[in-house]
Amino acid sequence: MTEQNEKHEGMRGASEKLLEATRKTLHSASFKAGQYRRIVQKKIDINAVQKKIATAHNDLGKLVDDLREAGEKNILGKPEIKELFSQIDTLKQSAVTLLADIEAIRNESCCGEESVDSTGQDTP
Repeated sequence: MTEQNEKHEGMRGASEKLLEATRKTLHSASFKAGQYRRIVQKKIDINAVQKKIATAHNDLGKLVDDLREAGEKNILGKPEIKELFSQIDTLKQSAVTLLADIEAIRNESCCGEESVDSTGQDTP
């Protein structure tokens, strides 16, 4: 009878290990899916910022040309030009920040845990 109890306990332990492995796998998969979703959203945001930069460049070029045709001197010193440069710089900084965010998301690990090899030892 003791042998049968030990066998039953062994089966229960094995099923608990299987359940725990399944739980970890599911958690890891959902973490990766969330990570991917956040990266895609950041890339969409970068695309929108790049379109705004292109529009600002077009506006800047048109304004410079209009001022040149009007015979204006010191075009780069005009407040409208400085404002467009400032807007472009701000948009470029936003794009750099979004790229840094994407890299940070890619470097995240699931639950902040280190991986464990088959012997149960932490690996760096």
